[in-house]
Amino acid sequence: MRQKHSEYMDWAKTRSRARFNLATSGVGSFPLRELQWDPAELEINGTNSYGYGPLKQAIAGRAGVDPDCVVTAEGTSFANYLAMATVLEPGDEVVVESPVYGLLTDAATYIGATVKPFFRREETGWAIDPAEVRRAVTPNTRLIVVTNLHNPTSVQAQEESLRELADLARSAGAYLLVDEVYLDAIYENTPRTSFHLGPEVIVTNSLTKVYGVSGLRCGWILAAPELARRMWQLNNVFAATPVHPGELLSVAVFRQLDAVRERARRVVEADRAKLAAFLDRQKAVSAVRTPFGTTAFLRLRSGNIEAFLERLRAQYETSAVPGRFFGSPDHFRVGMGVDSEMFAEGLRRLDQALNEQH
Repeated sequence: MRQKHSEYMDWAKTRSRARFNLATSGVGSFPLRELQWDPAELEINGTNSYGYGPLKQAIAGRAGVDPDCVVTAEGTSFANYLAMATVLEPGDEVVVESPVYGLLTDAATYIGATVKPFFRREETGWAIDPAEVRRAVTPNTRLIVVTNLHNPTSVQAQEESLRELADLARSAGAYLLVDEVYLDAIYENTPRTSFHLGPEVIVTNSLTKVYGVSGLRCGWILAAPELARRMWQLNNVFAATPVHPGELLSVAVFRQLDAVRERARRVVEADRAKLAAFLDRQKAVSAVRTPFGTTAFLRLRSGNIEAFLERLRAQYETSAVPGRFFGSPDHFRVGMGVDSEMFAEGLRRLDQALNEQH
């Protein structure tokens, strides 16, 4: 029987909140009052047959692709589902990284695919090993799935590794899906999208994690034009048209995208400095350190992590995401970029809880 729920999202909606919330995954909300736009331009209804033209143009211009390659979607999670549902049939095999963001496997399982992991290993810095992926691929493989930046570790995938995966997908008659929702958290010399690696590459992204406008639900897929048309056709099953005010506001955000990202950058980088100092002094946990990203994946060196995280939330009013949701039950994920004072106090309480445990 297909799984028809997401354990992680249920936890996120019902049990992740705390006074000091380290269980976040994206930056703090961008204030509408700081967005330069004319409210008189807002309309309830608009023309949208297969995508709102100005929004597709904005996404295409940012990615350096033809607008015919753009499929808009409600956030990255739905973009991932729509992309998978278009290329997969029940019984197809999906090779997915591990640790993995749970909604990726939830979507593939719901479609009826068989999920097969390949492992990104902590001892090698959570890097993608193309040889590991090659060993996992079989004649039944129809899709290879990775995230870049990696969720939960924020490790960047090297272009050469992604190129090898694209070549592997092509030779296997499969697609490579790269979820790039965190990629723009590389603030200097931001890599270009992996979509340029070849027609077998599908990319998903959104404004939700790095830009602080998740309420607009502005997500998208980049795919070869024929495949993009198939995705639009499948999307007809789910929705007639998107919410037009959200499209208009998303276009306004794209006009100011660098400024919106820069506002969040200051908070992210302040939080990353605090996390580095915490890891320098706290020996009860370890982590592969990265120079960018809004998340970090910490290993608890000893003790029951589920009991520890429950105590952290109950006694210290601080939350973090259990690693079991990523297939790594001895880790936990912390998020940065929301509020530096809150993050600093959350780290202080995490520090205290770890010291009292040990």
